[in-house]
Amino acid sequence: MKLAATSPDARRAGMPQVRARSPEMRGLLLGLAGVLAFSLTLPMTRFAVAELDPWFLAFGRMAIAGVIAAVWLLATGATRPARNDLGLLAWSALGIVIGFPLLSSLALRHIPANHGAIIVGLLPFATALLAALVFKDRQPARFWIFAAIGSGLVIAFALRDSGNDATGATVSFGNLAMLGAVFAGAIGYVAGARLTTRLGGVAAILWALVFALPVTLPIALALTWVNPPHAGAAAWGAFAYVTLISQVVGFFAWYNGLALGGVARVGQVQLLQAFFTIGFAALLFGEHVSALTWLFALGVVATIALGRGLGARK
Repeated sequence: MKLAATSPDARRAGMPQVRARSPEMRGLLLGLAGVLAFSLTLPMTRFAVAELDPWFLAFGRMAIAGVIAAVWLLATGATRPARNDLGLLAWSALGIVIGFPLLSSLALRHIPANHGAIIVGLLPFATALLAALVFKDRQPARFWIFAAIGSGLVIAFALRDSGNDATGATVSFGNLAMLGAVFAGAIGYVAGARLTTRLGGVAAILWALVFALPVTLPIALALTWVNPPHAGAAAWGAFAYVTLISQVVGFFAWYNGLALGGVARVGQVQLLQAFFTIGFAALLFGEHVSALTWLFALGVVATIALGRGLGARK
């Protein structure tokens, strides 16, 4: 691995490696902060949709985050994206601003957060697949073998729970909606990672939120007008979390972590997300987590780790 260049003063001080690695360390810490923020997204969403309509939850969080982003960009005088960034902005907005929040909100009306966490464990594989198909990021055959194994584990887990539930059709809808959320998230991640190299991590998510605002704000206002939301303070607190932390602050940390520490290295931190989510769902919201759920989570994470490790040696 090649170390970043260091200044003559740093070499004379005898600390070139420390200075060279400090951006990587900052990137890893920011990546971990982003993963911790995202880990609470599913439990908070599950908690909120118990009292709030999932459509309102999704579009409300998108719209409020979009307004905050617009104010931020105006206040800081941020540079506007170039014309050739608009395509990536559109895909990023479709994936992580609209697709993932909406589909996961719908899914979590029917499945628990710890169940959703297993399915979302496919997100790194889905992101790698799209990056390979769209941007021709090459991976060796063994990477795809482990990807297939991990996908098979998630499908088996989803089918097993559907078969054991008296409302199998409902659980199946939740599984399909969560799989759709994973696909949408992968689209947003791939486009957002490309945008980060051009705009920076903060600007990439802010502009994506603003780009979606002409769609999200009218829908959120219409939903509020037709069916005014009513919920307790705890549900509104969960709504505030997924709006401010999951939709804005978490992406600040995550995208900047990827930019500082490198996508391959910092991306490994996301392997912890399924365990964090399952743990938070159990500790904070009292969800029952079976030993089999932990085993499936471990299996999915292991296939991702092995697949990424092999992919890194291309």
